[in-house]
Amino acid sequence: MSFFVGRHTELRLLHKRLDRVIASRTGSAIAIRGRRQVGKSRLVQEFCDLADIPYLYFAATKGASAVESVTALLAELADSSLAAAGRALPPVGVTGGWPDAFRVLDSTLPETPSIVVLDEVPWLAEQDRVFDGALQTAWDRLWSQRPVLLVLLGSDLHMMERLTAYDRPFYGRADNLVLGPLNPAETGRALGLDGADAIDAHLVTGGLPGILRSWPSGMPPAEFLRRECEDPAAPLFGVPESSMLAEFPDPDQAHRVVESIGGDNRTHANIAATAGSTQGKIPSGTLSPLLRRLTEEKRVLAVDHPLSTTPGKPGLYRVADSNLRFYLPIGRSIQDQARRGRPHIGARVLDRQWTSWRGRAVEPLIREALELAGQAGDLPWPDTGSVGGWWNRQHNPEVDLVGADRSPVATRIDFAGSIKWITSRFDRHDLEALRHAAGHVPGYDDRRSGLVVVSLSGADISVDDVDLVWGPDDIMGCWTAG
Repeated sequence: MSFFVGRHTELRLLHKRLDRVIASRTGSAIAIRGRRQVGKSRLVQEFCDLADIPYLYFAATKGASAVESVTALLAELADSSLAAAGRALPPVGVTGGWPDAFRVLDSTLPETPSIVVLDEVPWLAEQDRVFDGALQTAWDRLWSQRPVLLVLLGSDLHMMERLTAYDRPFYGRADNLVLGPLNPAETGRALGLDGADAIDAHLVTGGLPGILRSWPSGMPPAEFLRRECEDPAAPLFGVPESSMLAEFPDPDQAHRVVESIGGDNRTHANIAATAGSTQGKIPSGTLSPLLRRLTEEKRVLAVDHPLSTTPGKPGLYRVADSNLRFYLPIGRSIQDQARRGRPHIGARVLDRQWTSWRGRAVEPLIREALELAGQAGDLPWPDTGSVGGWWNRQHNPEVDLVGADRSPVATRIDFAGSIKWITSRFDRHDLEALRHAAGHVPGYDDRRSGLVVVSLSGADISVDDVDLVWGPDDIMGCWTAG
């Protein structure tokens, strides 16, 4: 049986649109975007198989010319179930551009409901400037009046957003769906793991199906990682490596910035210094817009801002995808050692860096879990709408968790908290450190604000000392509850 897990919500949304096509006998379009290896193609193929109606699935080739792409589409059309059920066989030898290709496709569409999938639409658009306009014309004049569901896929998030932007030809013609990685609960179910093991698995794989497929069911993360230390071609390393090559084919400044942040240089000043060149650090006028592009357009980076009742600085950058965040400082070193036939050295790299990396990598996941619980009304503070952390310019102290009514500037602080994600338990020494640090958070009031502890190994404190103690199962419950 092929590997397919989760995505029940997404499949339901696709079937809803197909039902609309069937009922109205008119066309409907949806644009799906998501990072590479997140499972877009696999999701849509599963949908086409379950729908059991004629369909065409065309996947573009990056770098192919417009003529090559048109030829490939027509060849795929001729072999598809769409052509078999269509009104006429597609003609051969068509040499025109996209307008001609889309007219041929229209002449092949059956009178009954069907599906047309165009995968990696940004590659088609970058090959030919008329593609967007030709697609819009074909939709308006031909396909929208037929019972066809048009599915557009793309990994370039910014380009897919632009496809349906207000100033582009296809504006207002397609619904938009963002496909993220599998959540921790889905990751755990896919691998037969729960609790702390499921969280570890989610952190190193990023919830990417392309990596999860290589993980034997029920295998603990420590055993899986040890096994992968011997395989330089393992998807655990190959997926983030190919992602970096696709996003940054040349070792340019953007590539150096991502490398720097992946090496745990998170402040603007440290990034500027470590990602610089022989000419010195990157000037602020160059780095700031670059960081914005990598965060807002490429979505390769994420930025965390200190959460309190007053505006705070500095923002801290991190690599958004946790699998890539694992690969840059640790996975690539392991992969290099495996290529040199020295897996035991790679295993030592893993042993040396794993605990500290995991302690940092789990923070965004825990904050997201608490935020989900707060928004669901499952915390002692029912109106908690945002969860982050807090730090000052000196990073002394730092508070792992801050819950508030809103972000980035709150009007009320509900709680401050500490994350201890190691084998030792949270004890009274940790509690005193938390109380001291919490008092520095602007807006924290110990008469009204609470204390939260999230610990991998439990806590050796009185239940009256804090308001909430969470462990791995509580974190996972924030996703399994849905």
